[in-house]
Amino acid sequence: MTGQPGASRNVVVLGGGLAGVACAQRLGDEGVGVTLVDRNDYHQFQPLLYQVATAQLPAEDIARPHRVIFRDHPTVEVRTAHVTDLDVADLGVTLADGEKITGSHLVIAAGAQPEYFGVPGAAEHAFPLYSVADAERLRIHVQDVLRAVSEGQLDENALDIVVVGGGPTGVEITGALTELMTALATMERIPASGKIFLIDRGSRLLGAFSDRSHKYAYDRLSEQGAEPRLDTGVASVHADRVELEDGTAIPTRTVIWGGGESAAPVVQAAAGLKTGRGGRVDVLPDLTVAGLPGVYAVGDAANIPARHGATLPQLGSVAQQSGEWSAGNILRERSGQPTKPFHYKDKGIMAMIGRNAAVAEVGKHRHQVDGPLAFAAWLGVHAMLLSGVHSKVDAFMSWAWDYFERDHAAIVEWSARPKRIVWGDEPADAPHISAGRKTSGDSPPAAGDS
Repeated sequence: MTGQPGASRNVVVLGGGLAGVACAQRLGDEGVGVTLVDRNDYHQFQPLLYQVATAQLPAEDIARPHRVIFRDHPTVEVRTAHVTDLDVADLGVTLADGEKITGSHLVIAAGAQPEYFGVPGAAEHAFPLYSVADAERLRIHVQDVLRAVSEGQLDENALDIVVVGGGPTGVEITGALTELMTALATMERIPASGKIFLIDRGSRLLGAFSDRSHKYAYDRLSEQGAEPRLDTGVASVHADRVELEDGTAIPTRTVIWGGGESAAPVVQAAAGLKTGRGGRVDVLPDLTVAGLPGVYAVGDAANIPARHGATLPQLGSVAQQSGEWSAGNILRERSGQPTKPFHYKDKGIMAMIGRNAAVAEVGKHRHQVDGPLAFAAWLGVHAMLLSGVHSKVDAFMSWAWDYFERDHAAIVEWSARPKRIVWGDEPADAPHISAGRKTSGDSPPAAGDS
């Protein structure tokens, strides 16, 4: 980096998400110079995006400014800038203004973007849910539709929502929306609760879970009023409808896309970088890239090998642990020691379905629980993820338990947004989130493009 003595020996970390922050924090703890580059000035906690989208949390509460995170790490410098190119040979990145930043190592933690699989109209008309800005944009849109219906500007059909993708993202946002719409209809804020459709090409919801969890999620969502439609995919998305592969169409003004993700564009376009499934970087067991000494890839930017030839899923726990592990290997390299293969500590898989309803499969043998106990497990695991980057976990935990107990956990604030947490004492300690009303033809920005 220019203008700073010894900066050429800094570790360059591309991306300020769970993986990038974990890596930079571990290196910073050891006094190693780090230059972390991200297009946003905040770290976002993705597992709670659906709560932002349904007005249960303000966007700022899950977007903690990088300057606050690294305030006690003087060797970590954060650069808020858009990266236009990766130079893996020189272990660096090129910024939009042409500046090049190089270092002793390059850690690629650029995250992910929505994958639309070539579905016509999806990028233009669907709302992805992969970033804080995405969630805030969806919240504003839903609020606009609700107000328009309540004021008679739109008919009741506008309340119907289509969610694409039956994984945790799709199931969680569907559960939250059904509760929200039911509560608003009960309070007579809207004339009807509408219908939430959950579309998936597979034959079951939460495909990575057990059969018991598949059934629980399907039954619970159906009881709440949602309508899962399985064994059919989306053929096209339009401003006023979704056309399915089975030939049917669903009139809607709101399509939420949780159908998959791929690596950020800057990763997929990098010269000399071998990518595999999902445009992600294929890494060796120690998280390095074959043939590129000093280059690591972690989190959603990487295909990380697991046992029996499989790859680890794109989970927050995988991202955080791989980021920290890459830092450990960099420290080993710097001290002349051999790197070690990444060992993932599996905390299990879980998904929130609604108030008092969740599924969790935890522990080495995937012990299965559902209902209130599963919610407690969900809360505990996410608290562990938050504890590495949040200084006010206690405040968050208090809020989360209040949410668990409330009769109406998901009610849109018609006159004001929910009160946000103040992450620091200075005005600058607030994330700068850019999100507005999406109009037809808009292409949402790549969620993980740093």
